[in-house]
Amino acid sequence: MKPFLDGNFLLDTPAAQELYHQTAAQMPILDYHCHIDPQEIYQDRQFETITQVWLGGDHYKWRQMRSNGVEEAYITGDAPDREKFQKWAETLDRAIGNPLFHWSHLELRRFFGYTGVLGAETAQEVWELCNQKLREPDMSVRNLILRSHVTLLCTTDDPADDLKWHRLLKEDRSFPVQVLPAWRPDKAMGLEKPGYLDYLAQLGEAAGRKIASFEDWKAALRTRMDYFAALGCRLSDHGLEYLMYAPATEEEAGAIFAKRLKGQTVSREEELRFKTACLLFLGGEYAQRGWAMQLHFGVIRDNNSAMFQQVGPDTGFDAMGPCAPAEQALGLLNALSSRNALPKTILYSLNPGDDPVIGAMIGCFQDAPAVGKVQQGAAWWFNDHKEGMRRQMTSLANLGLLGNFLGMLTDSRSFLSYPRHEYFRRVFCGLIGGWVENGEYPYNPAKLTRLVKDVCYNNAVRYFGFPLEEA
Repeated sequence: MKPFLDGNFLLDTPAAQELYHQTAAQMPILDYHCHIDPQEIYQDRQFETITQVWLGGDHYKWRQMRSNGVEEAYITGDAPDREKFQKWAETLDRAIGNPLFHWSHLELRRFFGYTGVLGAETAQEVWELCNQKLREPDMSVRNLILRSHVTLLCTTDDPADDLKWHRLLKEDRSFPVQVLPAWRPDKAMGLEKPGYLDYLAQLGEAAGRKIASFEDWKAALRTRMDYFAALGCRLSDHGLEYLMYAPATEEEAGAIFAKRLKGQTVSREEELRFKTACLLFLGGEYAQRGWAMQLHFGVIRDNNSAMFQQVGPDTGFDAMGPCAPAEQALGLLNALSSRNALPKTILYSLNPGDDPVIGAMIGCFQDAPAVGKVQQGAAWWFNDHKEGMRRQMTSLANLGLLGNFLGMLTDSRSFLSYPRHEYFRRVFCGLIGGWVENGEYPYNPAKLTRLVKDVCYNNAVRYFGFPLEEA
């Protein structure tokens, strides 16, 4: 019987162990998609309790606590931090096979030096240990990032955001990690939302112009993209419930937009046609700027309406949607490509059934001399567990070039999430090490070392064009 979480955790072969310990474990982290708060980085926040840093905003944990019968007061409510932590520890006792069990214990080991097992009986000792450690200077937000060997991270930012904290971080020479904005224009496209007109006023103010037409809208976004680019932005991110609908013409998009400006309701068809026209416009802008476009789809959001009214969005009530219609994704890529406006594009589906569909799709739109211009993104959200990662990478290897894969991202709101990169790298080395041991790939240390370095770090440096040296 192997010890729990030993040095060779998830590394079942000698080749996997060699690749991980000699190469992957030494690689820095480039976290090109996350949801952490740049203000907390600039102000170098020091958390008071493990509950604040671990359970605040983590809807992954919240879902499992609800599944364990925990009342909402201990999840998003006002129960004391110590009681919330106890409820999480009790939930973890039931989480066998769940990646949260592994992630939680990796974080406890890497940041707090705790080598035991967190559960109902050990909650008090872990609570005391973690809270004592959190008071130490090297447990501030900036030091957590530095201790994780992060070289660059990209937050997720609205076009109307003033990016104040990014500007201050750029000017702060004392912190060597680059903190860059990433463009997330979902609100700018969401004309069906009740607060859309108020949002347009904010966007117009940020862009320094009144938005009274679709042309004004496009001009405002161009202005904001230039502002984001000046602060180092190299990629966008879209959360989509669709991929392609018959796009509105410029005239039709203008009429739909004008209708909404008058406070009138637009139809579902008008909404989708307008949004598709917006996406085509933005894709062309990204291509001109050399930005990458991330498309996240396959999600059905806010399914529990009663809880949505009580605690709001992003609180653990989203679900995996059906497989995305391939013709929608192909139609979008083709529409952009036919205009010579297809940017570097990364496709993420929440439904693992889309893995082979995406793997086949991306091969239709590669564009030499670019390497891997269209990519399948890492296993995401409900899929970033051991089996989901292995399935996604195996599918990509079967249908494309795993060696050009961009690797892991945290997609997290927690500063303790960086051991997820360790988890991914162990899974990755376990996968390819198994192929080597099984005679499916030659044992060539130089080539395997380069492959591991590229997938863990270097591919992302090259793909996004970040000002970083390769490792």
